[in-house]
Amino acid sequence: MTTGDGALAVIELADVPRTPEVHPTTGDRVFRAMCVAAASLSLLIVGGTLVFLIDKSRPAFAKTGIMNFFTQSVWNPGLGHFGVRGLLEGTLIIATTAMILAVPLGVAMALFINEYAPTVIRGPLTSMIDLLAALPSLLFGMWGLFALQNHLVPVARFLGTHLAVLPFFKTGDGATLFGSSFIAGFVVSIMITPIITSVTRDVMAQAPREQCEGALALGGTRWGMIRTVLLPFSRSGIVGASLLGFGRALGETIAVALILSPQIAVNTHVLQTGGSSVAPYIAIHFGEATPLEQSGLVAAGLALFLLTFAINLGARAIVRKPAQ
Repeated sequence: MTTGDGALAVIELADVPRTPEVHPTTGDRVFRAMCVAAASLSLLIVGGTLVFLIDKSRPAFAKTGIMNFFTQSVWNPGLGHFGVRGLLEGTLIIATTAMILAVPLGVAMALFINEYAPTVIRGPLTSMIDLLAALPSLLFGMWGLFALQNHLVPVARFLGTHLAVLPFFKTGDGATLFGSSFIAGFVVSIMITPIITSVTRDVMAQAPREQCEGALALGGTRWGMIRTVLLPFSRSGIVGASLLGFGRALGETIAVALILSPQIAVNTHVLQTGGSSVAPYIAIHFGEATPLEQSGLVAAGLALFLLTFAINLGARAIVRKPAQ
């Protein structure tokens, strides 16, 4: 082998990445075992919950049929007829209404805290957002029922008058606008906004500051830097935070139960009184239900479990996707 070949071989070997040798200590092994045990326990709890729901749902499925249960909007325990289509659609309507209101507000609040707020108030604002995320849903429900609902009825009337061309905003003459899906969705949006804000703010804080400062140094405006650097970097995190908030909105119980006037059939007119949601319906009727109806309510919980689980899996996949 000539001298040139030897130098070439040395260069090629230098380009091959080396795997560093890992020598875990006893503390590393213990910590890893604890993490594996915690993750395994979480999987066992989720799996056990799924098995329990399926087992308790079998009587209702046997009476009404699995396909009919998911495709019909009927609830007649005396005849053994159960169907959660209307409840699931109502749940999605309330959650979607909440998302339409919460996502822009949550992203805007995260941008303000990270990029516009003075350094002195960033800490208190972050603490306040975290505190709001930890408040019990009962407080939001009582606030929405006694303090907010009367102020939202004129807004609903305005939307019904000026946006009646949209099917969702149609209201009949003299229609009652209290206890509607719109009001319930508005309250739920206030509940999930802190979650979206907190996760989005954490993601934006991880953006490479040298790129942001480079965009400003090249003569770009602050909004231009946010639009071309910060938002593209945070896109996956924002979507993931939104889906996490959506999962919370799907399972909200107490606040919706206090505000919404429950009904089985789906009410697509979101401004009118009446609506449906799986979790509040279960909470209201489970205590007085017969054994067969309890099985139907557990089956409704199974449907909500599967829907929420799918949403959370989607959020997990999007959050783990690297920024382009």
